[in-house]
Amino acid sequence: MAAVRKLQMCAVSPSAKHSASVIFLHGSGDTGQGLRAWVRDVIVPELAFPHIRVIYPTAPARPYTPMCGALSTVWFDRYKISRDCPEHLESIDDMCANLGSIIEEEVKAGIPKLRILIGGFSMGGAMALHLVCRYHPDVAGVFALSSFLNKDSVAFQAVADTVKAGHHPPEMFQCHGTSDDLVLHQWGVDTSVLLKKAGMTTTFHSLAGLHHQLSQHEMELLRSWILKKLPPTTPC
Repeated sequence: MAAVRKLQMCAVSPSAKHSASVIFLHGSGDTGQGLRAWVRDVIVPELAFPHIRVIYPTAPARPYTPMCGALSTVWFDRYKISRDCPEHLESIDDMCANLGSIIEEEVKAGIPKLRILIGGFSMGGAMALHLVCRYHPDVAGVFALSSFLNKDSVAFQAVADTVKAGHHPPEMFQCHGTSDDLVLHQWGVDTSVLLKKAGMTTTFHSLAGLHHQLSQHEMELLRSWILKKLPPTTPC
């Protein structure tokens, strides 16, 4: 596994006492700042909370096979954008180690892992699922927007192993547009079905007519779920 490196990131700080954290991962080719700007465009007043720090890391640039090896800010490599191929586990596992350092920093700052949510859009959602299901199943939950896992993903077995060991996997929140022509809606549905079969509690929202994008309704649903999972510990 490659050495852990510090990732660039931007963050929205809480307006009161910091008691929980959300790590929100961008899609392929984007940046943390780009995702934050997009979120601000679709929901007002952005994704901000009195007690929650929202962190937007940026993936380091790496050669990306679907772009003929051109450099792109992607969390991991893919052989192709499809459910029907092997996962590029070497690059996925390297990034899990790097993102794990962000979780560790939040814990050092006094935030228990049960007060941390991790999720993302598109590739960011897939990255979050690997990170949570395989390495950090003790966080509060995971969310995936317009995302999918390969049909033979090792994440499914990881969830089953967590259940077999007598532990409860974290809850999953998912949204997917029915008109998404890059990451097909059915891919998201199939991912939800397989995670639920493995033992994960899942909530799936189909968004009629939505393409491969964020929407105001989606972000409002996400905000409500975040507050359900990470309520204030003291009056704000």
